[in-house]
Amino acid sequence: MNVSPVVAESDREWMRHALDLAHRAREEGEVPVGAVIVKDGQLLGEGWNRTINLNDPSAHAEILALREAGQRLGNYRLPGCSLYVTLEPCAMCAGAMLHARLEQVYFGAGDPKTGALGGTFDLYADYPHNHHIATQGGLLEIECSSLLKEFFRTRRR
Repeated sequence: MNVSPVVAESDREWMRHALDLAHRAREEGEVPVGAVIVKDGQLLGEGWNRTINLNDPSAHAEILALREAGQRLGNYRLPGCSLYVTLEPCAMCAGAMLHARLEQVYFGAGDPKTGALGGTFDLYADYPHNHHIATQGGLLEIECSSLLKEFFRTRRR
């Protein structure tokens, strides 16, 4: 995993926006994950988990944000874009980000069960690709992981 040593306040603000979207997912009965895509300080796409409500296994927050950004730019490639997501991406989402040619991915909580950027394995580091995406985990990690833990604690009751 490529780790940037400095996190800008704007990065924290974008992750806070992703957290707001994660809260929206929770309110809709979905696993609380939110994602935003940004380029040059401008929001291009956002999403929150909607797999249950859309009956779509691919409706992860990251995929929905990628779709919106692609539509907004009129291109499936998103060079120069950064994605902020509250939970470490799974293999499906990490692969889609690679195909989109994102520049940077920031995530909040790590995912030791299905995380594909270091939690279970690192799709970007462990397998050679033509494109390289810089990644940084742990951005607002406490807030992101607390939301997920509380959601699952409540569901188990």
